[in-house]
Amino acid sequence: MPARSLFFAFVLWLPHSVALAQTPADTTHTVALPEAMVTGYGQQLPLRRTAAAVGVVDARTIEQFSPAALTQAVNTLPGVRLEERATASYRLSIRGSTLRSPFGVRNVKVYYNGIPFTEASGSTPLNLLDPAIVGRLEVLKGPAGSVYGAGTGGVALFSTPEVAAGSSRVAVGATVGSYGLRRSTIIAETGSTTASLRAQYAHQELAGYREQSALQRDVFALDARQMPSAKTTLAVHLLYTDINYQLPGGITRAQFTANPRQARPGTATVPGTVAQQACYASRTGLLGLTHEHRFADRLALQTTFYGNGTAIRTPYLSDYERNTALGLGGRTVLSYRPVLAGRELRLQGGAEFQGSFADGRSYENNRGTPGALRYDDEISISTGFVFAQADYDLPAAWLLTIAASYNRLRYRIARVSAAAVRPNSYQFSRSFRPEVSPRVALLKEFSPQLSVYASASTGFSPPTVEEIRPSDASLNATLQAERGTSYEVGARGNFFATRVRYEVNAFDFELRQTIVSSTTDQGIVVFRNTGRTHQRGLEAALSGWLWQTVAPGPEKASTSGPTTLAGPTGLRAWASYAYNNFRFGSYSSGGLDLRGNRLPGTAPHTFSGGLDFSHPTGFYLNPSGSHQARVALNDANTDDAPGYWVFGVRGGWRRILAHHFEANAYAGIDNAANRDYSLGNDLNAFGGRYFQPAPGRSWYAGAQVGWQW
Repeated sequence: MPARSLFFAFVLWLPHSVALAQTPADTTHTVALPEAMVTGYGQQLPLRRTAAAVGVVDARTIEQFSPAALTQAVNTLPGVRLEERATASYRLSIRGSTLRSPFGVRNVKVYYNGIPFTEASGSTPLNLLDPAIVGRLEVLKGPAGSVYGAGTGGVALFSTPEVAAGSSRVAVGATVGSYGLRRSTIIAETGSTTASLRAQYAHQELAGYREQSALQRDVFALDARQMPSAKTTLAVHLLYTDINYQLPGGITRAQFTANPRQARPGTATVPGTVAQQACYASRTGLLGLTHEHRFADRLALQTTFYGNGTAIRTPYLSDYERNTALGLGGRTVLSYRPVLAGRELRLQGGAEFQGSFADGRSYENNRGTPGALRYDDEISISTGFVFAQADYDLPAAWLLTIAASYNRLRYRIARVSAAAVRPNSYQFSRSFRPEVSPRVALLKEFSPQLSVYASASTGFSPPTVEEIRPSDASLNATLQAERGTSYEVGARGNFFATRVRYEVNAFDFELRQTIVSSTTDQGIVVFRNTGRTHQRGLEAALSGWLWQTVAPGPEKASTSGPTTLAGPTGLRAWASYAYNNFRFGSYSSGGLDLRGNRLPGTAPHTFSGGLDFSHPTGFYLNPSGSHQARVALNDANTDDAPGYWVFGVRGGWRRILAHHFEANAYAGIDNAANRDYSLGNDLNAFGGRYFQPAPGRSWYAGAQVGWQW
């Protein structure tokens, strides 16, 4: 495909009036939906007043897809890709940020109910979250260091479902499906005007599409909020996850073509993943406490403290890791909204700190059991930043944002035992020089139907502990932090009385000291800095109603007959598209000049679209499709993964009977065309073992019943 070619696809539903048969119980009319509010850069503002590219995945979007994973729901956002290399082994890419993420989530800052979820080391265990406990996701694209600290890939803000005031509810659900899928959930919640409590448990197990890809995960989440006074709010969030999933490993193109369901086979020198019983197992607990006090209508202080602990037992191809870690941290934000020259000025300033201590031990892997000790490291990390931001409403509906943060990071690694690797122990300490990350943005609101914005921001992303200390016992002491600058312009709005909404943005992100990864013959991922990368792109999203009605909730029903769940019904179409022209700048490797090559793992074109149909009688149907273009698999661009289309559908029936009993029965098909494709490729893999095949055609069916009062 020529470097400058551009494919653009969109769907537009014109709001023709549709005459439906009307009865006294069903009157069709257009409904103005409430405007979306987003947290964004710490300010609760309407999306049209937010001078940034922010994507939102709400509960309605999540419920359009399989309840077993968040992958498809997240991938409805343009420029955002959630990949699953193995069952529950996730990678989150925002504008190509998976370049240095062979597994796990790196270079993306993640928060859970306002609690820093990304570890002090820089990695994020996204596999700890079950889709059932996620009520909403906001994604900030591009460097957000001005408010959220280190990272150039963006920010993901996860939150659990809110409990409606004056309601109580219990519900149980179960799902079965292909490849041994078994899910069960239990929910209990109650809320009043001054307090709420929500407890949820989710269990999932899966035999897996490939060999050595089984999963078992148990997640318990508890969220409690209390207002002891009109000015004070207390919140407690508890999360516990026990997860164990197998690792099938990457395979070559020939192996993928012959049998995509096989695990990585062994060789004369390296055993396969089945023989080594490769897997990941961990038990993790997180406890967060948030206190918010409003001194006055325009002055508030919110402070969060958290602590977590995890124990990991992971046999890889060549080693067996037993890691134990403890972490703690906090974030505090002071918000003040004075009036300056007759216009509101929103000020916020605060700080965030994280610290952790880990004991990381590596043993020889004797077919899934620990053998001789290879090394024992004690790792201490401290990181933090202070930040300030000002948003000022200028005349003529202009909004100016100025923000900056000051960041610090320090690693300390003590090798207290190196029986099989080094004759002596050692200590390594490294501090990254302080970084200032500014951001400036300007927004113009022409009307409630159109706003445009422009922004410039910088960010830096230091290497994670896993990148400095790979599992081959080496120490990458020379790895440098990435630094980048992003420029962006965008527009969002609506027309036809808000029945059609759109958003489009273009960006240019220049990254220096880019970190790239490669995989050795032992399956060990190592890292190095390149020169520069140029990441330029275009993102667009469009949605529109063909027709729309309101289904009354139980509090609005006038009879004791059945009703659908509260909310709009009708037929809505949606589509999103991203064009990525991501290329290396100055970069040579192995005597080759790789300038101008595409960044591996990033597709030049991605598209997602579908229909959201729901009827007042309770029936709903959600067909969808997605496309990813051909992807380069190595820095030299000599190998690639073919592009693919994937189609799926979910449908069902949900009702509330007699104002109290809720029922939701559903079924769906994923990868309906049974396409062979690799969703999470291993980049620069030794021996061409790039491919991590995604499941073939699969079905699922389930139901949830509950009682509310």
